[in-house]
Amino acid sequence: MPAAAVMASPLASLAPAFGDDYEKAALAKADSVSQAQTALAPGPDSDSARFITFSPYDDHLLDLETLDPQTQLVARALAVFDKTRSDYATAPYTESFNFSTVIGELRRLTSTTGLDWKKSSYFVVAFRSQIPPTTDYGDLSSLDKAAHREATDSGGLLRYWFDLPDADGRNLATCLWRSPADAHKAGHGPQHRKASSSVRSLYKEWRIERYRLVVGDGVQSWEVIPWVDE
Repeated sequence: MPAAAVMASPLASLAPAFGDDYEKAALAKADSVSQAQTALAPGPDSDSARFITFSPYDDHLLDLETLDPQTQLVARALAVFDKTRSDYATAPYTESFNFSTVIGELRRLTSTTGLDWKKSSYFVVAFRSQIPPTTDYGDLSSLDKAAHREATDSGGLLRYWFDLPDADGRNLATCLWRSPADAHKAGHGPQHRKASSSVRSLYKEWRIERYRLVVGDGVQSWEVIPWVDE
């Protein structure tokens, strides 16, 4: 498993148990996730705040002063990142998320700040998984949060997103990084290694997808394409 993707591997930990209490548990989890995602929406002071929420873990904040001005705007724009379809866990990645909305927010921010945007690209990781009913979700949750804390402290993580699994236990978690080097660095931490070693026993199946988000000069163009190492 690529070290750069380890951070995302436990994200399906929010899955409810599959059994008689599935519906009740799913509703409770959905409310929890909804509240966390709502907290990411831009507010009156979001354009100037130094610390921002960038994942459903609202006690893990991103310090924007650790980023260059251009990447700061990307992190702010990613606050509006979300799914666009209910079958995102199995649908094509580029058709499942609102990148056009993110780019619209990025254009607004560059206009507001007067920043002269230069073409840049960012590293995107998607982790698709299926969790069997026998998995201990408490273990997944603790592994996930510890790995996210480690990635936050390591630096370069700009957005971390997940939602509930479907009825078959399938899910997709995704993280957007400043660079693969940042992801690689975080992936070598002890919490990521621990999470990585648990993948085979906690998941029925899983796979990693890597993409590149490219934003052209002046934010006049953008694309999400498969990642190819240079």
